[in-house]
Amino acid sequence: MTMDDPTREVQTLRAEIERHNRLYYLEAAPEISDRDYDRLMERLIAIESAHPELVSEDSPTQRVGGAPLSQFATVVHAAPMLSIDNTYSFDEVREWDARVRRGLNADEVVRYLVELKVDGVAVSVRYEHGRFVLGATRGDGERGDDVSANLRTVREIPLTLKGEAPEILEVRGEVYMTNAELARLNEIRKAAGDKPFENPRNSTAGSLKLLDSRLCAQRRLRFIGHGLGESRGFVETSFYDVFKRLEALGFPVSPHIARYDSIDEVIEHARVWESRRNTLDFQTDGLVVKVDDLGQRNRLGARSKSPRWAIAFKYEAEQAITKVTKITVQVGKTGKLTPVAELEPVRLAGTTVKRATLHNADEIRRKDVREGDTVVVQKAGEIIPQVVRVEVEARTGEEVEYVFPDHCPSCEAPVVRDPGEVDYRCSNKPSACSKQIERRLRQYAHRDSLDIEGLGDKLVDQLVTQNLVRSLPDLYRLDAATLAELERMGEKSAENLTAAVEQSKRKTLDRLINGLAIRHVGVRTSEVLATRFRTLDDLRNASLADLEAVPEVGAVVAASVHEFFQDPDHQRLLDELTALGVDPQPYTPVAATSNDLPFLGKSFVLTGTLPKRSRAEAETLIKSLGGKVTGSVSKSTGFVLAGADPGSKIDKARTLGVPILDEDEFERLAGVA
Repeated sequence: MTMDDPTREVQTLRAEIERHNRLYYLEAAPEISDRDYDRLMERLIAIESAHPELVSEDSPTQRVGGAPLSQFATVVHAAPMLSIDNTYSFDEVREWDARVRRGLNADEVVRYLVELKVDGVAVSVRYEHGRFVLGATRGDGERGDDVSANLRTVREIPLTLKGEAPEILEVRGEVYMTNAELARLNEIRKAAGDKPFENPRNSTAGSLKLLDSRLCAQRRLRFIGHGLGESRGFVETSFYDVFKRLEALGFPVSPHIARYDSIDEVIEHARVWESRRNTLDFQTDGLVVKVDDLGQRNRLGARSKSPRWAIAFKYEAEQAITKVTKITVQVGKTGKLTPVAELEPVRLAGTTVKRATLHNADEIRRKDVREGDTVVVQKAGEIIPQVVRVEVEARTGEEVEYVFPDHCPSCEAPVVRDPGEVDYRCSNKPSACSKQIERRLRQYAHRDSLDIEGLGDKLVDQLVTQNLVRSLPDLYRLDAATLAELERMGEKSAENLTAAVEQSKRKTLDRLINGLAIRHVGVRTSEVLATRFRTLDDLRNASLADLEAVPEVGAVVAASVHEFFQDPDHQRLLDELTALGVDPQPYTPVAATSNDLPFLGKSFVLTGTLPKRSRAEAETLIKSLGGKVTGSVSKSTGFVLAGADPGSKIDKARTLGVPILDEDEFERLAGVA
């Protein structure tokens, strides 16, 4: 056999296999059985094994994965991978439409593309002269991980483009896992005694992070293209035509793309898909709306993190029906008792939900939640499961009304309820109630408090269970040898933790105040108190009148702080901490050193999820510019900074006439746009 013979056969087999890949994955019209497909692949592997010089990176055999990597390299994106602003409100979709039209000439026709928002992992795949050369995760938008080896195993991603390919082409898209594939993998994992995967998106993200691409190849990930990065050789002027070109080059794109001339048609499309999306074999939580004309997109431009020409409309949190098997009570850091509904496991918004908060005793009575009830649950803000309502018609008569405990489930001390409050609390001292000390230790170690790295929840549980820590001062009596004997702790971890505990002794006063878990005192109030009372001794000696005179500290908070520091047990605790070397440093607000304070004297209320920065980052910026952040809207509120899914605070702001800012307006006022 001459060299030409295997060369021609390899080329024929590769073309045939890729054709069957397209028929199966892109057109859902397979022509051959899986066994026949496997025979083609086996023949190609045999020839390439016999003639290794014929192996190339664009061969279908490379989709099975290669040798494990030691780590992922970092990739700098040629063009930033921007995120897209999102909303849950049709009114805000219309407001976005109005902004788009204001950004263009009045007589221009604006057409919108609407596509499903696939719940997967954003990636970029790069081609040079028609060949796949690089695949990367989105990362922070500027840099991502080089996951080329794993993306080669995704059969819908072409290794060689069809037809006349551009010189350079980066296609942005979503890698995802179907519901059926998740079910298949979980059956395998259960049989092997492994923990099942929670949801398709997390499974996809974990698969792309595997250093062994052979394992990734076993996950049968899918891909759908939805955008462009750097490209040379595209002449299309509308993105609808870009989609058609991508299809011709061999990329899968959404089969459910639609194009409309008005925002009302877009909204009607979204209403239709709200229920229809549940018939798909993959997860989608909304729709993406984009300006179709590429020239208009260029003129509309982008903000630092998101384009002005696109918005994602997300559906409200999914709901599910399940049963309450029983009601339990959690004990918090201040002794607060929070009832929790234990549920029959149910799939909700991509995760398995087994518990839901019932908030307080009054909420249980108001909703009349009973053990054995059939209930509707949803995720509040897509994070915390909660009981929405009871399906009263489903009751059988066997349901049991819940009686709120009159003794703490942790230490059996009587529970108390202060006048005018909705919460019951354990009446015991924290040192005598194991759950209280656990929660207080977690608060003390939290990143907003003393930020003790390595002191996680499981370790706290061990320390309390083994009676190694019964109060905060006991933390400073621990030694590395004792810690090293604990479960999942070694000498190095123990040494790191003791070093972190030692470093916490000289954190700033505001952090210590927040770590003490004083009722009604959070991060902001801790900063206010630390600004007014420069030392711990000054705060300990403050009178009730002194505390009430502090701006932002009302009568209830002042009374709580005063009571805490006058309590003999707390005084002994603070004396012990001081004797052990805890010496909090003065807190200096960032704004105190600035001469340019555009927010001086202005109060902000934050609500919803901001697209560019976390709440903590927004609060830091506000404070650095002289402003303050409060938790509720009133007539004296300066501004409400609103993100996605803002809740009732935005309604109150509108009623009171308080200015509402989106993040772009906020940045302009702050001078950071």
